[in-house]
Amino acid sequence: MPRLLVINPNTSAHVTEALSRNLAAQVPAGWQIQAVTARFGAAYIASEAAYAIAAHAVLDAWATAAGEFDAVLVGCFGDPGLDALREIAGVPVLGLAETAMQAAARHGRFAIVTGGERWPAILRRRVAATGLSGQLAGIRVLPESGAELLADPARAIERLTEESHLARDTWGVEAVIIGGAALAGMGDVIAARLSFCVIDNVSAAARALTALPPAQPALPQPATCSGLSTELICRLAGTARELV
Repeated sequence: MPRLLVINPNTSAHVTEALSRNLAAQVPAGWQIQAVTARFGAAYIASEAAYAIAAHAVLDAWATAAGEFDAVLVGCFGDPGLDALREIAGVPVLGLAETAMQAAARHGRFAIVTGGERWPAILRRRVAATGLSGQLAGIRVLPESGAELLADPARAIERLTEESHLARDTWGVEAVIIGGAALAGMGDVIAARLSFCVIDNVSAAARALTALPPAQPALPQPATCSGLSTELICRLAGTARELV
């Protein structure tokens, strides 16, 4: 039975639970999910500093998770630590943002709707890293964080629906992404209401498990690190977890 490690890069356990519950209902048959929450960092990532810290937290969460896994999902729409984890994990690593962007790009030009006013710059970098800048029409952002939107899901869905309409009307896009781990499932509800393509970022990640990218060989790290968890230091050095 293949195992998926889902890492929530922020410290909000209720977001981890919502993300895991939504994924469990959608992953291909046979997949087993283990979800973990970052041991340190922001309660909800909403700034460049929090995003940088979250990348470290993702590596730490992977290194300290129990057992071995066939794939890893970085459960944040922004994919902190995604490239670094791919360098050392030795198994396929997916990101909520990357998989949603790739799914949207198959329809043509796309827009992103999310929460958190500091996210656009971060997301544009992720779009560029995915090679899809030419297909991104724009980003519409609600001022509240995803966690704040999750506190009132019905109201959040109404507002995200309005923003999706505005994105479609303003830019004439073929697809709109609803981005945010805390917004898991809301994109699917909105998609059922609208006459154009709306992509839920968590649903896109679940579908991506049917065609995983090839794993990159784990690369040993040339420099000795200090001040990290023992598990992560061993992992970076290529030492078996059992020796920790």
